[in-house]
Amino acid sequence: MTDRPPLPPFTRETAAQKVQAAEDAWNTRDPHKVSLAYSADSVWRNRDTFVTGRAEIAAFLTLKWEREQEYALRKDLWAFDGNRIAVRFQYECRDGDGQWWRSYGNELWEFDEHGLMTRREASINDLPIEEEERRIHGPRPQAERGDTFPVQ
Repeated sequence: MTDRPPLPPFTRETAAQKVQAAEDAWNTRDPHKVSLAYSADSVWRNRDTFVTGRAEIAAFLTLKWEREQEYALRKDLWAFDGNRIAVRFQYECRDGDGQWWRSYGNELWEFDEHGLMTRREASINDLPIEEEERRIHGPRPQAERGDTFPVQ
């Protein structure tokens, strides 16, 4: 098994690195690439959907990004302890009808000794927005890494 650093137990610095790596991966919108950050038997709760394992994660993300067009995400470290990280996030996307959405949420993550996520629980709320209200336009610029993304 290949390690996926940083590895637990996390420090503030390594937890922040893990959060930024997750944001970067999700912003690729590549389901296979994203799924490799999770253990083979990873368990997810995403809203009211439950998935287990990389194949189901990749299938879930494929459908997600077919529906959520022009998806762009920001994640912020909320808390960490040992092998767990809590994250607050926001993302924006538009649906097939052209309606823009801003989604807010919290995630709880748990990792194995190899740095693979074994558990992800996500609670998410959606808010319709006008295109002019968008605040997230693609991946986070290098100059903004480490900055907290404010809730609005």
